[in-house]
Amino acid sequence: MQHEDASYHIPVLLERSIELLVTDPAGVYVDGTLGGGGHSRLLLSKLGENSRVLGFDQDDDAVQLAQTLFADDRRMIVVHSNVVHLSDVLHQYEIPSIDGMLLDLGVSSHQIDIPERGFSFRFEGPLDMRMDRETTLTAADIIARSTEEELARIFFTYGEERNSRRIARAIVQARGRHPLTDTAALVDVISAATSPVHRNKTLARIFQSLRIAVNDELRVLEETLAQGLAALKTGGHMVVISYHSLEDRIVKHFFRHEATSCVCPPRTPICVCGKVARIKVLHSKHIEADENEIRRNPRARSARLRAGQKVHA
Repeated sequence: MQHEDASYHIPVLLERSIELLVTDPAGVYVDGTLGGGGHSRLLLSKLGENSRVLGFDQDDDAVQLAQTLFADDRRMIVVHSNVVHLSDVLHQYEIPSIDGMLLDLGVSSHQIDIPERGFSFRFEGPLDMRMDRETTLTAADIIARSTEEELARIFFTYGEERNSRRIARAIVQARGRHPLTDTAALVDVISAATSPVHRNKTLARIFQSLRIAVNDELRVLEETLAQGLAALKTGGHMVVISYHSLEDRIVKHFFRHEATSCVCPPRTPICVCGKVARIKVLHSKHIEADENEIRRNPRARSARLRAGQKVHA
């Protein structure tokens, strides 16, 4: 029996997400964020012999793990790529459409817990934060090259940090004295520039904002949602689990926009925009983990699941 690696996070909202995802046991599905393989493992258990699952991950550690976990399952295709390249990969495998797509967003516990990856302020390591280590831009590059205004914008926009300007100013002053290339040096600068009250939350917001900027996560999410909807068969389902308000806002607005017919001004006598709803939102409110799951897996506390069904091509 296959088991996901324990160093990866426990899959969140596992049963509920797969229950919502599967519409045809013989269909083609996309797991856009493989990680430790937990969602894909349960998904495959619900599918028949003629089904296929394309599991995407840009992290080479996750890809190597998945290739081992699913080596004996011919239904599984492990794709070493960001899921933003979904359209190209489907074309490569001559797959015209899919029955469902799952996205479990954010960074994995495995990535956070490796100091050399630089994702966490809790561990000393290089300021890296690349999910795909074949790319070149790192968090250290952003810290070194960005203007004070650009840093403040990153911290405020991607971290929703109220002290973004003060922290950006402190970083620019500090890097003038010595390069800031590791997590410990950045933590020292941020700590000196902020109050001890809720300092860990401030550090978490700054590190989150740098990670989002390094990996261009919000643009990637918007493009992936659009490509996934285009690839879905009519009747197919899209399921997205997010962990912070920026991601969830994008998903909510995308579903809401695609579920709306006609966006003409209210006083327009007849529709001239021609817009037709392409999605039916499956739940009016997002789904959250229950207290039992949160006790077993604290990471589930911030999870928000949204799902939609494609109703029009």
